[in-house]
Amino acid sequence: MTYELRGKTAIVTGSNSGIGLGVARALAGAGADVVLNSFTDRAEDHALAADMARAFGVKVTYVAADMSRPEDCRRLVTDNGACDILVNNAGIQHVAPIDEFPVDQWDRIIAINMSSAFHTTAAALPLMRKAGWGRVVNIASAHGLTASPYKSAYVAAKHGVVGLSKVTALETAQEPITCNAICPGYVLTPLVEAQIPDTMKKYDMGREEVIKQVMLDRQPSKEFATVEQIGGTTVFLCSANADQITGTTISVDGGWTAL
Repeated sequence: MTYELRGKTAIVTGSNSGIGLGVARALAGAGADVVLNSFTDRAEDHALAADMARAFGVKVTYVAADMSRPEDCRRLVTDNGACDILVNNAGIQHVAPIDEFPVDQWDRIIAINMSSAFHTTAAALPLMRKAGWGRVVNIASAHGLTASPYKSAYVAAKHGVVGLSKVTALETAQEPITCNAICPGYVLTPLVEAQIPDTMKKYDMGREEVIKQVMLDRQPSKEFATVEQIGGTTVFLCSANADQITGTTISVDGGWTAL
């Protein structure tokens, strides 16, 4: 099944690689104009946008904005002038016990992984209301529904994103605007792929063995989710078929949260 989003403008935070890039490509493939974003401002970032525009025949721009800064979050949306689809994807990670967790890392993870979604949503809703239609899709995590040790800031932030999604949905429930959270499990991104060789050495295991027994220990399917699957789920949530899907979570986690 294909979905048509031509004439819509999508802003995707943290989208010059990984899940964000996969989501952006899926939206462009469905006909939406796309704003790519990250905190860098390199020639390759703008080239990525140009390549995507040529590949899908839509307008694609790249805007540098630091999602740890509230003013940058809001500027990313308001300066664009249109935001029919907002995908909050930007995120970082740090692992440490609570009593050893660096305060600056806590503050930065909460700012980028959770607070940025509040700021961009606050800026986007007036534009969606003016346009008479809108979709907010927050990329949360299986860790927005469950927890793991040593990931206090990430788990707290992702739980917060799920809660924010529900509040946004309730505040827009009688408008043609929806808000949902996608909760991926382990996704095979370039960053994760790069971790596999070191993990193989650490555990003295072959590739498939270390993937299934170590990296995907909590993912019952023993298969990575893909960025294309996350992108496809996002496009579905932006379609008319999802008009009455709002305020909920969709897990793409191979059964992780069914345990």
